[in-house]
Amino acid sequence: MDTSLIPQRYADFTTVTCLNWTPLLNKDCFKEIITDSLYFLSDEKRAIIYAFVIMSTHFHIVWQVTGTRQPHTVRRDFLKFTAQQILRTLAEQSPHYLNDLLVNARDRKFQVWERNSLSIPLWSAAVINQKIEYIHNNPVEAGLCKNPWDYHYSSAGFYFQNDTHWKFLVHVDG
Repeated sequence: MDTSLIPQRYADFTTVTCLNWTPLLNKDCFKEIITDSLYFLSDEKRAIIYAFVIMSTHFHIVWQVTGTRQPHTVRRDFLKFTAQQILRTLAEQSPHYLNDLLVNARDRKFQVWERNSLSIPLWSAAVINQKIEYIHNNPVEAGLCKNPWDYHYSSAGFYFQNDTHWKFLVHVDG
Protein backbone atom coordinates (compact mmCIF):
# COMPACT_ATOMS: atom_id res chain seq x y z
CA MET A 1 0.00 0.00 0.00
CA ASP A 2 1.29 3.47 -0.92
CA THR A 3 1.27 5.30 2.44
CA SER A 4 2.15 8.63 0.82
CA LEU A 5 -1.50 9.07 -0.16
CA ILE A 6 -2.99 8.23 3.23
CA PRO A 7 -4.29 11.32 5.04
CA GLN A 8 -2.36 12.13 8.20
CA ARG A 9 -3.98 13.12 11.45
CA TYR A 10 -7.20 15.07 11.22
CA ALA A 11 -8.48 17.68 8.82
CA ASP A 12 -7.69 21.27 9.78
CA PHE A 13 -9.79 24.41 9.61
CA THR A 14 -7.42 27.21 8.62
CA THR A 15 -8.12 30.95 8.43
CA VAL A 16 -5.60 33.26 6.80
CA THR A 17 -6.01 37.03 7.05
CA CYS A 18 -4.44 39.72 4.89
CA LEU A 19 -2.07 42.03 6.73
CA ASN A 20 -4.09 44.64 8.66
CA TRP A 21 -7.26 43.22 7.10
CA THR A 22 -6.30 44.93 3.81
CA PRO A 23 -8.87 43.96 1.13
CA LEU A 24 -6.16 42.60 -1.16
CA LEU A 25 -8.28 39.68 -2.27
CA ASN A 26 -10.87 41.90 -3.91
CA LYS A 27 -8.96 41.31 -7.14
CA ASP A 28 -9.73 38.00 -8.80
CA CYS A 29 -6.11 37.60 -9.92
CA PHE A 30 -5.10 37.21 -6.26
CA LYS A 31 -7.92 34.76 -5.61
CA GLU A 32 -6.65 32.78 -8.60
CA ILE A 33 -3.17 32.62 -7.06
CA ILE A 34 -4.75 30.93 -4.04
CA THR A 35 -6.89 28.52 -6.06
CA ASP A 36 -3.97 27.67 -8.36
CA SER A 37 -1.93 26.86 -5.27
CA LEU A 38 -4.74 24.64 -3.96
CA TYR A 39 -4.69 22.82 -7.31
CA PHE A 40 -0.95 22.32 -6.89
CA LEU A 41 -1.30 20.94 -3.35
CA SER A 42 -3.99 18.54 -4.55
CA ASP A 43 -2.17 17.47 -7.73
CA GLU A 44 1.07 16.88 -5.83
CA LYS A 45 -0.82 14.84 -3.19
CA ARG A 46 0.35 17.19 -0.44
CA ALA A 47 -3.14 17.93 0.83
CA ILE A 48 -6.76 16.99 0.38
CA ILE A 49 -8.94 20.09 0.02
CA TYR A 50 -12.46 19.62 1.40
CA ALA A 51 -13.79 23.18 1.44
CA PHE A 52 -12.72 26.79 0.97
CA VAL A 53 -13.92 30.34 0.59
CA ILE A 54 -11.89 33.40 -0.42
CA MET A 55 -13.19 36.72 0.85
CA SER A 56 -11.69 40.19 0.27
CA THR A 57 -9.61 40.28 3.48
CA HIS A 58 -9.20 36.60 4.39
CA PHE A 59 -9.82 33.03 3.34
CA HIS A 60 -10.79 29.77 5.03
CA ILE A 61 -9.84 26.22 4.11
CA VAL A 62 -10.78 22.80 5.45
CA TRP A 63 -7.93 20.58 4.36
CA GLN A 64 -5.91 17.56 5.36
CA VAL A 65 -2.18 17.10 4.84
CA THR A 66 -1.21 13.73 3.38
CA GLY A 67 1.78 11.44 3.60
CA THR A 68 4.70 12.17 5.87
CA ARG A 69 4.52 15.96 5.56
CA GLN A 70 3.91 18.08 8.61
CA PRO A 71 0.81 20.33 8.44
CA HIS A 72 2.75 23.41 9.61
CA THR A 73 5.32 22.89 6.83
CA VAL A 74 2.70 22.58 4.09
CA ARG A 75 0.84 25.62 5.46
CA ARG A 76 4.07 27.65 5.68
CA ASP A 77 5.11 26.79 2.11
CA PHE A 78 1.61 27.50 0.77
CA LEU A 79 1.46 30.91 2.46
CA LYS A 80 5.01 31.82 1.45
CA PHE A 81 4.41 30.92 -2.19
CA THR A 82 1.06 32.73 -2.43
CA ALA A 83 2.54 35.82 -0.74
CA GLN A 84 5.46 35.88 -3.17
CA GLN A 85 3.11 35.58 -6.15
CA ILE A 86 0.83 38.34 -4.86
CA LEU A 87 3.79 40.66 -4.20
CA ARG A 88 5.21 39.96 -7.68
CA THR A 89 1.84 40.76 -9.27
CA LEU A 90 1.47 43.95 -7.22
CA ALA A 91 4.98 45.08 -8.16
CA GLU A 92 4.16 44.59 -11.85
CA GLN A 93 0.59 45.93 -11.94
CA SER A 94 -0.04 48.19 -8.94
CA PRO A 95 3.22 49.06 -7.16
CA HIS A 96 1.58 51.84 -5.12
CA TYR A 97 -0.38 49.17 -3.18
CA LEU A 98 2.88 47.74 -1.87
CA ASN A 99 3.00 50.61 0.65
CA ASP A 100 0.05 49.00 2.46
CA LEU A 101 2.16 45.87 2.94
CA LEU A 102 5.42 47.53 3.94
CA VAL A 103 6.72 46.14 7.25
CA ASN A 104 10.53 46.48 6.96
CA ALA A 105 10.95 43.52 9.29
CA ARG A 106 14.30 41.84 9.83
CA ASP A 107 13.42 39.02 7.44
CA ARG A 108 11.19 40.81 4.91
CA LYS A 109 10.35 44.19 3.48
CA PHE A 110 6.71 43.39 2.69
CA GLN A 111 4.15 41.08 4.26
CA VAL A 112 0.91 39.81 2.72
CA TRP A 113 -0.53 37.58 5.47
CA GLU A 114 -0.93 38.23 9.16
CA ARG A 115 1.44 36.04 11.14
CA ASN A 116 0.17 32.98 12.98
CA SER A 117 -2.84 32.08 10.87
CA LEU A 118 -5.56 30.25 12.75
CA SER A 119 -5.45 26.49 12.33
CA ILE A 120 -7.74 24.19 14.30
CA PRO A 121 -7.71 20.38 14.11
CA LEU A 122 -11.18 19.03 13.37
CA TRP A 123 -11.73 15.99 15.55
CA SER A 124 -15.13 14.77 14.39
CA ALA A 125 -17.46 14.70 11.39
CA ALA A 126 -19.86 17.03 13.22
CA VAL A 127 -17.16 19.66 13.73
CA ILE A 128 -15.96 19.34 10.13
CA ASN A 129 -19.51 19.84 8.86
CA GLN A 130 -20.00 22.85 11.16
CA LYS A 131 -16.83 24.52 9.79
CA ILE A 132 -17.81 23.79 6.19
CA GLU A 133 -21.25 25.32 6.81
CA TYR A 134 -19.55 28.36 8.34
CA ILE A 135 -17.25 28.68 5.31
CA HIS A 136 -20.14 28.44 2.85
CA ASN A 137 -22.23 31.01 4.70
CA ASN A 138 -19.39 33.55 4.95
CA PRO A 139 -20.23 35.36 1.66
CA VAL A 140 -23.96 35.34 2.51
CA GLU A 141 -23.29 36.88 5.93
CA ALA A 142 -21.06 39.49 4.27
CA GLY A 143 -23.90 40.42 1.90
CA LEU A 144 -22.03 39.31 -1.23
CA CYS A 145 -24.70 36.87 -2.39
CA LYS A 146 -28.11 35.52 -1.50
CA ASN A 147 -27.23 31.82 -1.60
CA PRO A 148 -23.88 30.25 -0.71
CA TRP A 149 -23.60 28.54 -4.11
CA ASP A 150 -23.88 31.91 -5.88
CA TYR A 151 -20.41 32.95 -4.67
CA HIS A 152 -17.77 31.81 -7.16
CA TYR A 153 -14.68 31.57 -4.94
CA SER A 154 -16.12 28.96 -2.64
CA SER A 155 -16.72 25.23 -2.46
CA ALA A 156 -20.45 25.79 -1.81
CA GLY A 157 -21.39 25.08 -5.44
CA PHE A 158 -19.56 21.76 -5.18
CA TYR A 159 -21.54 20.76 -2.09
CA PHE A 160 -24.95 22.19 -2.96
CA GLN A 161 -25.08 21.79 -6.76
CA ASN A 162 -22.40 19.21 -7.62
CA ASP A 163 -20.48 21.91 -9.49
CA THR A 164 -17.11 20.48 -10.51
CA HIS A 165 -15.42 23.77 -11.43
CA TRP A 166 -12.88 23.42 -8.60
CA LYS A 167 -11.34 20.08 -9.55
CA PHE A 168 -9.12 20.00 -6.46
CA LEU A 169 -12.09 19.53 -4.12
CA VAL A 170 -12.86 16.22 -2.42
CA HIS A 171 -16.23 15.76 -0.74
CA VAL A 172 -15.82 15.41 3.01
CA ASP A 173 -18.10 12.37 3.02
CA GLY A 174 -15.85 10.58 0.57
